[in-house]
Amino acid sequence: MTHPFEDFRQKREQGNAKALDTNSLLVKRFFGLDKTAYGDGALDKKTKELLGLATSMVLRCNDCIDYHLEQCVKQGWSKDELDEAMGVAMLVGGSIVIPHLRHAKESLEFLFAETE
Repeated sequence: MTHPFEDFRQKREQGNAKALDTNSLLVKRFFGLDKTAYGDGALDKKTKELLGLATSMVLRCNDCIDYHLEQCVKQGWSKDELDEAMGVAMLVGGSIVIPHLRHAKESLEFLFAETE
C-alpha cells in the first residue's frame, strides 16, 4: 500500500504531463513562468519555496502545500522553521487554515521519514 503523498506525486506528474500536452502557448508559458519564479534571484530558491508554502496555506490548496513542503524539505528547512512559517500562515489566514495545517503536518511526517 502506498502512502498518500506518493499518490500525490504520481498524480501530479501525470496531471502535469496531460496539462502540457497542448498547443496552447499560454499554458506552456505559465508553467515555464512558475518554474522560473522559484529559481534563484534577489531571493534564493530556498526562501521562495518557504514563501510558496505560506501563501499556499493561506490560499488553502493542499496540492500546492504538498508541492512546496517537498521543495522546502529538499532545500533544507528544518521542522521547527517550517512549523514557524506555517504558524504565520495560520495567523494570516485564520482558523480556516487549521485543516490545511493538519494536512501539512501529516505530509511532513512522511517527507522527513524519507530523509532518515
